[in-house]
Amino acid sequence: MGSQIHAGLRGVSVGKTAIATVGREGTSLSYRGYDIVDLAHHSVFEEVAYLLVYGTLPTSKQLSDYVDRLVSMRTIPNSLKDVLERIPESTSPMDVMRTSCSMLGTLEPERSPSETNAQGITDRLLSVFPAMLAYWFHFATTGKRIGTQSDERSTAAYILQQLLGKNPSETRRRGMDVSLILYAEHEFNASTFNARACAATLSDTYSAITSAIGTLKGPLHGGANEAAMSLIGRFKSPEAAVNEVNCLLDQHAKIMGFGHAVYKKSDPRSALIKHWARKLAENSDQGHLFHISEAIEKLMRERKNLFPNLDFYSASFYHVLGIPTRLFTPLFVCSRVAGWGAHIVEQRSDNMLIRPGAVYTGPVKRRYVPLERRS
Repeated sequence: MGSQIHAGLRGVSVGKTAIATVGREGTSLSYRGYDIVDLAHHSVFEEVAYLLVYGTLPTSKQLSDYVDRLVSMRTIPNSLKDVLERIPESTSPMDVMRTSCSMLGTLEPERSPSETNAQGITDRLLSVFPAMLAYWFHFATTGKRIGTQSDERSTAAYILQQLLGKNPSETRRRGMDVSLILYAEHEFNASTFNARACAATLSDTYSAITSAIGTLKGPLHGGANEAAMSLIGRFKSPEAAVNEVNCLLDQHAKIMGFGHAVYKKSDPRSALIKHWARKLAENSDQGHLFHISEAIEKLMRERKNLFPNLDFYSASFYHVLGIPTRLFTPLFVCSRVAGWGAHIVEQRSDNMLIRPGAVYTGPVKRRYVPLERRS
């Protein structure tokens, strides 16, 4: 009897996790039992990161101490700055994130794989990823060496300050904060699965997260928000968007930012980020991008019965914030490292090497022909 193939591992459970679940109906998302809607409305990103990495929501004192720790670890080693300054401006920023993570692992190596070490390295990367991205971006584009210390305590405000060179308004800070919460974790997605597979070999935390970054780089995973912005930015009006997207659909083109491998009816994160995309658009000269996005959403529902996922409205949201499109996916890294770290901790707590089988489709049995007799 032949083996059953589940293409892309769809519908296959390959392990247990207490970190996140999308729910039975594929319409909800919770982090360690807390609904994503509640977390987005009431928590800050640092609370959620603590929840993911350490397993519980922090007390007020624990949160304050945690933020102090994150703020204290934003310094980039000089050797790493030298590496960042050598990376060309034309480089994919995701390659910058991957290289930065790997290089930091050589400067601050994990001596032995353990849950505690993974937690500490995750905190370090949560702190320094935004600094490394901003340092490279400013040096590559302007030749300026920026400082990475700041009086901004929140990760969201720090990211915006470092990238844009000014302290954000409370609305912009809170919007970015919610975005980080929404992107922080998503069960056994492609990048997380690769992080766990790497960790399962007893490799170090940096290697596991580096492999996750490489996976997230792909447009079918983390790069979808950049692809969505590339589409949305082409249009001047909702009418123009509808006309061209109709043509693209007639040509069977894939419209990025719609549908999901797990969610079947809707992405519960989409309405949350859509709210913030609308809120920022109301007071922006880029407000037409939100209306264009809504027109495309309506068309995709009517023609393909597809719903927007988190990436679609994140595109116009980040754009209105002033973030360059090529930095969208690296911001995903700055958030999702919390989830990756949590999964590395969990994998190590009850480890088994991940080694799936495959259905062989090659020749059954071939007779070996010596080299001199091959024609």
